[in-house]
Amino acid sequence: MIAKILIYVLLLILIPHVYIYFRYLRHRCQSWWKRLLCFLPAILMIVYTLWLGTLRDFVPDNMTIVNTYLFLLGLLVVPTFVFTLFSSIGWGCQKLFHLRYNIGSAIGIVFIPLIWYVLIVGSTCGFESLRVRHVTITSADLPAAFDGYRIVHFSDAHLGSYSPSRHWVVQRAIDSVNAQHADAIVFTGDLQNRQPSEVEPFLPLLSQLKARDGVYSVLGNHDYPTYVQTTDDVKRDNFHRLVGMQQSMDWHLLINDREIIRRGNDSIVIAGMENDGDGKHFPQLGNINHTLRKVSRSSYVVMLQHDPSSWRRKILPHSHAQLTLSGHTHAMQFTLFGWSPVDFIYREWGGLYRLGNRHLYVSTGLGGFIPFRFGVPGEVVVITLRRS
Repeated sequence: MIAKILIYVLLLILIPHVYIYFRYLRHRCQSWWKRLLCFLPAILMIVYTLWLGTLRDFVPDNMTIVNTYLFLLGLLVVPTFVFTLFSSIGWGCQKLFHLRYNIGSAIGIVFIPLIWYVLIVGSTCGFESLRVRHVTITSADLPAAFDGYRIVHFSDAHLGSYSPSRHWVVQRAIDSVNAQHADAIVFTGDLQNRQPSEVEPFLPLLSQLKARDGVYSVLGNHDYPTYVQTTDDVKRDNFHRLVGMQQSMDWHLLINDREIIRRGNDSIVIAGMENDGDGKHFPQLGNINHTLRKVSRSSYVVMLQHDPSSWRRKILPHSHAQLTLSGHTHAMQFTLFGWSPVDFIYREWGGLYRLGNRHLYVSTGLGGFIPFRFGVPGEVVVITLRRS
C-alpha cells in the first residue's frame, strides 16, 4: 500500500519538519542533541515508512502495524503538514504585503486540534456507529405481487478490520438487518480485506442472517486474491475458500448469474455481476450478457454490482435493469457537511440516484479497510419497492 506512494509520503513527512526547523527552531537548537530531538519524530516516521514500503504484500498480515502507522500519520504528520501549508502561505503574504504578523501560522495552529478531534472520533465511536436508512423506489415495471417488497442492502463489511473487542459491532449490524424482517437480504461485496481467514471467526454471526427469499451476494474487489503476494495455487485456494464460506452460510453468491423470485404468476430477477471496476486499479470481470442470459426485457431486475462506476459504463447501456445496488466507495469514510473527497473520483458515491426510470443506490458500507469513519456511520439500507 505504501510502496506505490512512498516518495510522496516521505516528502509529506520531511518537508514540514525542515520548514519548522529553519523558520522557528534553528536558533534555539544549537547543540547536536537538540537538533536530533527536533528531527526525531520525522526520522522515526521515515524509518517506519521505509520498512512498510519494503513489504511484498499490500499490507502486512498484522493489521495493527499499518493501523498504528496510519494513526501516527494523522496524529503527527498531517497536523504538521497543515500547519506548514498555512504558515508558508502566511509568511509569503507577510513579506508581500508587509504585514506585522504571520496570520497563516495562527490559522494552522487552530487546525491542529481539529485534525486530532477528527482522528480520535473517527477511530473510536465513528467507526462503531450504525444507521438504518429507509428508501422507497417506485417503478411501473414492478409486478403487482411485489408491491411493498422489502430488500435489506448492506455492503463492504471488511471483516478483517474488526478486532475481537469489536466483534459486537458486527453482531449489532446483523441484528439490525434481521430486525427489518426483509423479503430478501443482499450484500454487495468486500466481505474480507485480504484473505478468507479474516472471515472465519464471523461465520456463526453471518449465518444468523435470515430472510423469506434468502440472502444474495456478489464479490467486491477485496474478495479476489489480489491483495496477497503468493503462488497461484494459494490464490486459487483462497478464492474457493471464500466462495465456499458464503455457500456454507446458505448465501446465494451470484457470479455473473441470476435467480428468479416468484410470487404466484409474478416474478422479479435478482442478478449479480462480478466486480466491474476500471480494469486498472480494480478487477473488471463483470459479464452483463452472461448475467442476464434468458432474462426477458419485461422482467423487473435488481442488479447487484460492487462498483457503482459500472452503472453508467455497462449496466445502463447494455441492460434494462431497473434497480442497481452497489457499494465500494465508503464515501471515503469521511464527510463534512455532506461532502466527501470521493466526489472527485466517483460520480455516484453515496445514496440514491435516478436516471429516467432507472435507479442506483450506493451504500456507504458497514466497515472499511481502515478502521476509521467520520461523518459516515456504518449503513444498513431498507429498500421498499412500490409499483407506480
